[in-house]
Amino acid sequence: MDDQAAGSPQDAHSVPMCYRHPDRETGIRCTRCERPICPECMVNASVGFHCPECVRTGSGTGHKPTAAMPRTIAGGSIAADPRLLTKILIGINLAVFIAVQVHESLLNDIVLLGSWPPAPFTPTQGVAGGEWYRMVTSMFTHQEIWHIAFNMLSLWWLGGPLEAALGRARYLALYFISGLAGSALAYLLASPNTATLGASGAIFGLFGATAVLMRRLNYDMRPIIALLAINLIFTFSPGFNISWQAHIGGLVAGVVVGYAMVHAPRERRALVQYGTCALVLGVVVLMTVLRTAQLT
Repeated sequence: MDDQAAGSPQDAHSVPMCYRHPDRETGIRCTRCERPICPECMVNASVGFHCPECVRTGSGTGHKPTAAMPRTIAGGSIAADPRLLTKILIGINLAVFIAVQVHESLLNDIVLLGSWPPAPFTPTQGVAGGEWYRMVTSMFTHQEIWHIAFNMLSLWWLGGPLEAALGRARYLALYFISGLAGSALAYLLASPNTATLGASGAIFGLFGATAVLMRRLNYDMRPIIALLAINLIFTFSPGFNISWQAHIGGLVAGVVVGYAMVHAPRERRALVQYGTCALVLGVVVLMTVLRTAQLT
């Protein structure tokens, strides 16, 4: 007889396979593009099911176009290059470093300086003199080669994994808020005539957020705790001329923002995450305003 027996190889090959998972048989097709999809890929539509591609491009099902897009642990979008912002931040730091080496006078205009001239004169320079931008520019300013080398290596090691875990927008918010918190605490507690510079506040923020993330994922925290402890020992060791205020300010902000990023409940994730960012920024602004009022 010419009939094939049930379960023969020819009959098996006639069963549709999911277009996203070729090893899975399925009898369901996307009602829009008619491609076979397995249960994992099915997205409920008003009529039947749609595949993730049709949902992503906006199929009119009532779902958001991003409904089936993969997300990071913090709810961010997964990027093709998970280290793009880290590379850009390193590039900005290197560009400013080269500019300072070429034009050393530039350093006086971009470091963090509380006020100048000193009391009882009215400040005409520094943050108290209206140069608020110094709180940001100082985050990208380095003078010594060892300083920028250490900070950029730390940024690469810590920033890349954090950017991949949080997503670009959340990672950038973490970096800048930590850096600003470091600048604000240095402005508040350090001598107003002392110039400070470097990305260390932001780097310590990444340290804090990394510790929170590793705790959230139940990773072994001993390596990051040991590395952080070593850095804190150097921070408070005499003779190194390190702004401990910037380090501590960045670390605290990094822990707070990082905790909100990875522990925010899914149903109100964005509200908790960006609300926490706004709260920490509010504290930064308050410290800056109070210190400015004191110096003027």
